[in-house]
Amino acid sequence: MIKDNQKVFNQLLVMIDAAITAASFLLAYCFKFYLLGDGPGLGVLPMGDYLTLLPAVIPIYAFLYYVCDVYAPKRTVRRRFEIFGIVKANTIGIVALIIVLYMIIREINFSRSVMGFFYVFNVFLTSCFRLGLRRGLRTIRSKGYNLKHILLVGYSRAAEEYIDRLLDNPQWGYVACGILDDHIPAGTTYKGVKVLGRLGNLEIILPENKLDEIAISLSLKDYDHLEGIVAICEKSGVHTKFIPDYNSLIPSKPYTEDLMGLPVINIRYVPLTNTGNIIIKRIMDVAGALVGIVVTSPIMLLAALLVKFTSPGPVIYRQERVGLHNKAFYMYKFRSMERQAPSEERKAWTVRNDPRVTPIGKILRRTSVDELPQLFNILKGDMSLVGPRPERPLFVEKFKEEIPRYMVKHQVRPGLTGWAQVNGLRGDTSIRKRIEYDIYYIENWTVWFDLKIILMTFFTGFINKNAY
Repeated sequence: MIKDNQKVFNQLLVMIDAAITAASFLLAYCFKFYLLGDGPGLGVLPMGDYLTLLPAVIPIYAFLYYVCDVYAPKRTVRRRFEIFGIVKANTIGIVALIIVLYMIIREINFSRSVMGFFYVFNVFLTSCFRLGLRRGLRTIRSKGYNLKHILLVGYSRAAEEYIDRLLDNPQWGYVACGILDDHIPAGTTYKGVKVLGRLGNLEIILPENKLDEIAISLSLKDYDHLEGIVAICEKSGVHTKFIPDYNSLIPSKPYTEDLMGLPVINIRYVPLTNTGNIIIKRIMDVAGALVGIVVTSPIMLLAALLVKFTSPGPVIYRQERVGLHNKAFYMYKFRSMERQAPSEERKAWTVRNDPRVTPIGKILRRTSVDELPQLFNILKGDMSLVGPRPERPLFVEKFKEEIPRYMVKHQVRPGLTGWAQVNGLRGDTSIRKRIEYDIYYIENWTVWFDLKIILMTFFTGFINKNAY
């Protein structure tokens, strides 16, 4: 059995990371002046001058690793997130070091190449060490060492899902050794994990077993026992975690906030409700829309002329859509269909070989050129560069009754492009699947995610095989 030794383990990691940072700094100097050259020449600072930077560099990098979650527990953190944290911390660190050296204290004699090599070596060596550590811990756990034994208190859907994840990820080193529940008979097993007895047996089991953790996984109907169970677990001194059985009520990842000592659970985390994020995204939208209008103005002019001279009707088509906070707005598009009565247009969306689409309209739709006037919607604030695609009020009323969580998409501005669109979910495709992608985007928004989607749009989003 093991106890909670994450703090000691992290202290060891801090010391090793400090050694790697120092070694990378020295290696960068030697690589620049000894491997690539014949040694420090005239005017080159000696190694001793570079070493004077280490007392400041090492603690700063340790702090950045902490801020970037590099010291988060390794059992359940995915490998790519740990590597990303290392890269992020080193990027911030090297930028700060360059600014201080060359712009603030103006120590211009420190080699820029050494700083570049230091960044590369430190990212590479630290990442290699962490990957090796993960492999080593995985090997140790596969032999039955460094495991954490957990007792589940309460049989519920949450308990089953928790066991499923532990079994699917043996590298985490968690072992569920039993379940206590008042409603499931003792001896019942779920994927090899046995029900040991009733909830009242907890006070007997805790003194007799050296458990590493208790996972409270009560079903909703048993939450009246929660306070007493927490009191028993706290008295035992065993680390206790709570796995709420509310997935059927809150099907996404919630987050908590402290309201002057009162914990509040928010049902859905939407980064774009943060004022700072809203401002950043709006600045990106306005700048991107202005650049887009300037760059695509020749294409829009040509499209307007083709629409005007190939079929009767207006060049720009306005269609009512539902946007942020369920507010309706008029979305602009180049007209790609024959002119028709509004009552006919509202009946259904376009399907394959739709006779209403003009020959020029087919090209505009397939290449997404018909969407370019929406850059002006973005300037107005009706839309964003990236976000869920807006739908007509008729279909919003229909889908919100048929598709769970459909209305979540209206918590952010609709977009010219989006995560669902760059993954091929455009036109006459599954609405349910599209909503899954939209909600993932809404809950995981970052500036980098937006930039990724915009970049993907240039490679996959303009040619739309599902546009008819």
